[in-house]
Amino acid sequence: MRAIGALILSVAIMVALTVAPSRAAEDQPAGQNEANAPPTAPPPVSTVPVTPKDAAPPPSVTIIGASEAHGVLGRDVRSAAGEDMGRIVDVIVDRTGHVRAAAIDFGGFLGVGSRKIVVDWNALRFGKIANKKDSITLELTKAQVAAAPEYKEDTPIVVLGASGSLQPLQAIQ
Repeated sequence: MRAIGALILSVAIMVALTVAPSRAAEDQPAGQNEANAPPTAPPPVSTVPVTPKDAAPPPSVTIIGASEAHGVLGRDVRSAAGEDMGRIVDVIVDRTGHVRAAAIDFGGFLGVGSRKIVVDWNALRFGKIANKKDSITLELTKAQVAAAPEYKEDTPIVVLGASGSLQPLQAIQ
């Protein structure tokens, strides 16, 4: 029993010795404690709300009525005389994002023997395209389109235009 009592007494003395210096540091007069502490500046007052650097502003939203706009890819293209000219397979834009022309899959039968040609965007008329069955009108004849060179990606584009409406794209050095 005596051994247990001695053990408890020695643990109590050890705890008292470790706690006493830390309490003494806490109970020092304010002048001594602050004199040893490094000077600190008061926290800055911020009037501007802080936002993360990657936070984006909310996007703008535009609502377009169902009868006001329609997609054009895959639409049939017909001449003013009603001849089948093919279908739009691509839209060509310049470096500024402005639409310059449309690529039309022209000729052939069931995709065999067809080729892509490029026509000026201003040569297309979008009068009535309320549903997918409505076609777009091209102000060129079938003979004019048949004589146009084939469109191939990564090569200079020859754009077939309606009577002088196309301006050449300026070469960028």
